[in-house]
Amino acid sequence: MSGSIENGENGDIASDHYHRYMEDIEILHSLGVNAYRFSISWSRVLPRGKFGGVNQAGVLFYNQIIDNLLLRGIEPFVTIHHSDYPQELEDRYGGWLSTLMQDDFVHFAETCFKSFGDRVKYWSSINEPNLFGILGFEIGICPPARCSPPFGNCPHGNSDIEPLIAVHNMLLAHAKAANLDHMKFKRKQGGMIGIILHAIMYKPLTEDKSDQEAADRALAFNIAWILDPVVFGDYPPEMRRYHGSELPRFSPDERVLLRDSIDFIGLNHYASLYAKDCINSRCICNDSSCIQGSDRAIRGFVCTTTEQDGVPIGEPTGMSLSFVVPRGMEEIVNYTKKRHHNKPMFVTENGYSSPYKSFEDYQHDVKRINYHKSYLAFLAQAMRYCYTLQRVMYNR
Repeated sequence: MSGSIENGENGDIASDHYHRYMEDIEILHSLGVNAYRFSISWSRVLPRGKFGGVNQAGVLFYNQIIDNLLLRGIEPFVTIHHSDYPQELEDRYGGWLSTLMQDDFVHFAETCFKSFGDRVKYWSSINEPNLFGILGFEIGICPPARCSPPFGNCPHGNSDIEPLIAVHNMLLAHAKAANLDHMKFKRKQGGMIGIILHAIMYKPLTEDKSDQEAADRALAFNIAWILDPVVFGDYPPEMRRYHGSELPRFSPDERVLLRDSIDFIGLNHYASLYAKDCINSRCICNDSSCIQGSDRAIRGFVCTTTEQDGVPIGEPTGMSLSFVVPRGMEEIVNYTKKRHHNKPMFVTENGYSSPYKSFEDYQHDVKRINYHKSYLAFLAQAMRYCYTLQRVMYNR
């Protein structure tokens, strides 16, 4: 999107993994890494989706990555869809706003299972469908850049409705691809398939019951929005209550297809935020009005903030909404495990964004070391809780 990136830069080269993957793999191996998560570019493998053939050069590239990882004892952990898709699918029928996208995704997933499934044992169908729905269809700062006031001023879009439609199609696309994997490939290939969430932890801004309910609602409108359908077969009741007819409905057959369509949950956790109610209380959040749509159903009638009485929720990092809140890791894992039947889980993303200004700061990266130590410590506590929860469920 022209004009959307500072200094007019683009991602044509970026880290140049396409040309330097062997060097990258050697670095991973030298560090003792035993797993590597990467994504397959839909546009590289199927430049025209199901309307064209397979790009064998793209398949060869990923085969070389997979084979060289395995030679060094590194397990490939592969995401099928990570935001990008062929432009032709957007031009023909509007991408994820169309039900046609579901079958196109299944075609892409089947191509991946056939090409790489003999060596890949861990598949993620879609990366962060909840965040993709927000960034692409609510606030419009990422492709396909659709939105409407008060969330943004895009040329096209409806921020109150389109995120729900896009995510609905992504969920059904996941379920169909997972069903294909289980029915056609799993017995021979033995792989697992899951889905990955953008997982923010929400804490009530005050001790008021309304704010506690707002934090619960924020979790439901973000985490359970994706996980309730793929575990239980339908959207969270919290979303049904406030969205009403705007929230798409699954048919009986679709609910069966969705239910337990994941072998594991992936959590990308970077942030914890305070949540303030915008239904039952005066719509004030951190001494300002609940603006930018926080008083709308698409936001769950919740305003979020990083401060409580002027005090930040944690130590700042290099990203405006990401603060160091180690306990948030334990809390988001516990919430997800308890609500979603203690499904197997991977923390697929977490890390520290440096606020550093000088090279010397990076040489003595103490804050990053402390970040990982503290987050891993709270993750270990969550693992102990999950083990106890598993024993309780087993003994029922």
